[in-house]
Amino acid sequence: MSDLNNLETQLLNDITAASDEAALESLRVGALGKKGSVSELLKTLGKMSPDERKEQGPLINGLRDKIASAIATRKAELDSAALDARLSAERVDISLPPPHHPRGSIHPVSQVQAEITAILGALGFAVADGPDVESDDYNFNRLNIPPEHPARQMHDTFYMKPQDDGSRPLLRTHTSPVQVRTMLKQKPPIRIIAPGRAYRCDSDATHTPMFHQVEGLVIDTETHLGHLKWTLEELCRTFFEVPKVAMRLRPSYFPFTEPSVEVDIQCDRSGGKICFGEGNDWMEIAGAGMVHPRVLEMCEIDPQAYQGYAFGMGLDRLAMLKYGIPDLRPFFDSDLRWLKHYGFAALDIPSQEGGLSR
Repeated sequence: MSDLNNLETQLLNDITAASDEAALESLRVGALGKKGSVSELLKTLGKMSPDERKEQGPLINGLRDKIASAIATRKAELDSAALDARLSAERVDISLPPPHHPRGSIHPVSQVQAEITAILGALGFAVADGPDVESDDYNFNRLNIPPEHPARQMHDTFYMKPQDDGSRPLLRTHTSPVQVRTMLKQKPPIRIIAPGRAYRCDSDATHTPMFHQVEGLVIDTETHLGHLKWTLEELCRTFFEVPKVAMRLRPSYFPFTEPSVEVDIQCDRSGGKICFGEGNDWMEIAGAGMVHPRVLEMCEIDPQAYQGYAFGMGLDRLAMLKYGIPDLRPFFDSDLRWLKHYGFAALDIPSQEGGLSR
């Protein structure tokens, strides 16, 4: 009995003191292996008398179970300690980019969209969205664009394969269908912006087959051109980060607005760069107007009770003007050198309080 107690004490102390899995495995083999100390004791049971076996068997088997359990417990402790050490050694501060490694940047178009959204969001506009593939009805008919209008012809619009019912889906030529969808599902008052991609068959230094727009829509019982002009003045003043802007509205024509206007802002083109809020030149910045009563009618809004204004401008062009980008085509070339030069840090989220373009 004394020998068994001494062996148990010795083995348990050695197991507790094992510093790694290799030392623990060596102890396991020395105790429970084929020629281990406990295994050798188990072999002696066959040579004992029945009375001795009845007395010694439970003691030796109990020793084996205690040693096996102690080894399993110590192994779990060592595994846990090893995992903690590894996690501590491999800890990375994911809140900062890794040093000396290339990092991604925010595309100028995404940056400008975020800036416009921050400005108009502060003026109470919500963001609305819609699909890039639209129906002829939403893209043209409900916007009062007649079938003979040039914009509906094949040379300007990307049409898709005709459907079984004869309709032809198309890639939206503007984000105005989002306005239609909003008016059909939401009762006035409405105050939204619709940023997103649009598609037209056009390609040169200032036009691409895919481009980005932001459009605004306000529908209420009392709105007029003065509200529209003030909104655009605040938008341009804040976006271009100048103390004030001078703006003029020139009469124009759009099928979905009446009256329609082209919006120009004052600028200075001298010195090889464009500066806003000063100078003697003017630059067109947007198209706008009061929502045509027929559009309200076709979008199930009573034109006798409600009126509104709408405006639209190109995000790509705004990025070119604000950040001095001379050509639109590299916007879509995926050139990392260009993106590194004109891109923005991912954590520099634009806000009017912290600065739009830090």
